[in-house]
Amino acid sequence: MDSIIFDVDGTLWDSTEIVATAWTAYLQNEEHLDITLTSARLMTLFGQPLSDIARQIFPDFPESEQLRLIDGCCQAEHDALLKECAPLYEDLEKMLQIMSQKYPLYIVSNSQSGYIEVFLQTSGLGKYFKGHLCNGDTGLDKGSNIRRIADTYSLKAPVYVGDTLGDYQACQKAGVPFILAEYGFGEVSDPDARISKPMDLVKISL
Repeated sequence: MDSIIFDVDGTLWDSTEIVATAWTAYLQNEEHLDITLTSARLMTLFGQPLSDIARQIFPDFPESEQLRLIDGCCQAEHDALLKECAPLYEDLEKMLQIMSQKYPLYIVSNSQSGYIEVFLQTSGLGKYFKGHLCNGDTGLDKGSNIRRIADTYSLKAPVYVGDTLGDYQACQKAGVPFILAEYGFGEVSDPDARISKPMDLVKISL
């Protein structure tokens, strides 16, 4: 283990409540759609590529309209999250301070362009991370982006910390060990390691 790559949602913070409010307000007030989204619904969707999320929220719309609507939602989401930082998981900065002294830290997410930057700015945690990639930046799936980060920064033995089955499958594709954040949104039966809170990461060595 020579580096750590993190997921964002369900791993570093839980933005679902703020995002659900922002998306609902945008869809109802700007698009005049009778759609109400909840934190619980978003927990089942987050971690997937944005086009897949759009397909599930707007199944009756053509793909081009699905993408237009989800893009509007994301702009509203960015505005809301820059005004109010979503809840960070317990002792997150303390863990990042400790681990960043031992390993270079990175982020790979399936999010839209700009989302990781919003997280880093509004949380004030940007100083702990050496780089990041997302689906919106590259058009690639998470496994490919994990591999690209590893190759770009010459990481020989990275590990990935995430919270969903999709994260686990991405790690399998990238050939990277997977650490499950059990406090997040999903369940994985056979990760390489588990943490029940961010500070547990300090004790792990793979």
